[in-house]
Amino acid sequence: MGCRMTAPVPPPATTLVQRALGGHAAIGLLASALLYLIALSGTIIVVHDRWQRWEQPHVAESAMLAPAAAQAAMTAALARDAAAGKPPTTHLYIRLPTGDLPRTVVTTDHGGWYVDATGRIVAKEDHAWTEFLVGLHEYLHLPLSWGMIVVGALGVVLAALVTTGVLAHPRILRDAFRLRSRHDAQLARADWHNRLGVWTLPFALAVALTGAFIGLGSVGFTVLATGYTGGDLERAYQPIFGREPAPDAAAAPLPDVAAALATLAARVPGATPIYVIVHDPRTAGQHVQVLAEHPRRLIYGESYAFDAAGRWHGPAGLSDGALGQQAAASAYNLHFGNYAGLPVELLYMALGLALCVVTATGTTLWLEKRRRRGLGGRRLMACWTWVVWGTPLAILAALWLRAGAGATAPLVAAFWTLLAAGLALAVTRPGWIVERHLKVATAAAVLVSAIGHLILLRPADAGSLGIDLTAALLAGAMLWVWRGDLRTRARSG
Repeated sequence: MGCRMTAPVPPPATTLVQRALGGHAAIGLLASALLYLIALSGTIIVVHDRWQRWEQPHVAESAMLAPAAAQAAMTAALARDAAAGKPPTTHLYIRLPTGDLPRTVVTTDHGGWYVDATGRIVAKEDHAWTEFLVGLHEYLHLPLSWGMIVVGALGVVLAALVTTGVLAHPRILRDAFRLRSRHDAQLARADWHNRLGVWTLPFALAVALTGAFIGLGSVGFTVLATGYTGGDLERAYQPIFGREPAPDAAAAPLPDVAAALATLAARVPGATPIYVIVHDPRTAGQHVQVLAEHPRRLIYGESYAFDAAGRWHGPAGLSDGALGQQAAASAYNLHFGNYAGLPVELLYMALGLALCVVTATGTTLWLEKRRRRGLGGRRLMACWTWVVWGTPLAILAALWLRAGAGATAPLVAAFWTLLAAGLALAVTRPGWIVERHLKVATAAAVLVSAIGHLILLRPADAGSLGIDLTAALLAGAMLWVWRGDLRTRARSG
């Protein structure tokens, strides 16, 4: 009997959805842990000025600082540095009072100080826990330049995740409000992941792209400087931030900051100054820069230049210059939510928390699918559980260390050591990492922190009281729900 040869049947072509799903999983697995750290810390520091106030609740406050008081604050800070034998500072910053932080801070290369309404130094700036959180979000506590590049690259990864996630689920928009929370836990988790991914889509893209721009900006300007300015970074930045005068190290009297502020008020009465920066104080090349907010604008502010006598040299053009300048100046507020006050900040925090859930559930879904295929993954799941719930516990542990040991305590080392110890335990004893126990511990730790702050520090300002009461109420509600879940599981077991 003859045998007829047939051509082999080619495998079915990989569809766009399949390719996108594969890319989505690969990218997500690689970067999920770091993305979660950045998302969680970013959610917290949306109100970083309010945390700074909460961390030091008993500092003198004022709604404004007069130009003469700003001059006095500069003089007092430089005199303190000189009395302490410090070398001359290259820059001096005066942060003027705002609604979020109604305090004046004067900072040199050697530290920062709060001043009262007359410009007199009243307390050291010691918000180490807030700075720890900002550092975790902005550069993952790596060396600053490298850390910002890593975080910027993760912004690109997040944008890719958002895009591939939508392409991998063609029905994702149609099913945006369909939840199966009472069905199989894996289905419920997938629903929350997909639905929250849709609801946070514009937010996630905005923070991802602006974060990438901010983090990778230094790389871009280095490339531009190499190609067009002979490696001169300062010249590369000039089209956006303006030109700086040539330095002159000869000794000179202090600049007239008061005159600069008075001139700004007369020339641009609608602008609100928020920073005064003195470059190379007590040198002949010193000059003054005032950063001022413009109402109903997304830009972080306009930069106005003055000479040492306080004479007007003009704006940099962030408010009315080229569109590229205005776009660059708008990226910061769009990323951090620092516009339109507390309502937008709360919205950013809610969306940031949703992004944390999307990040957490995405990796959990992948690990659970791996387990169902018989590929194991118990240790990986324990590690991921510790990342999700151990991270807030480690952040709170850093807060308690700051409260007990002071602002000089090694918060960064303590945080990463605790996180690494938990991961080591997850690898060696995965059965000891129990999600429901960690959830209850996290809620209890938040509740204890809020009540402890209220009792021990007794804050009087409404902002700090609001943080404590909100944290206590939310933690109490979560504790009640999760403890009920524990009792239900105990009875069913």
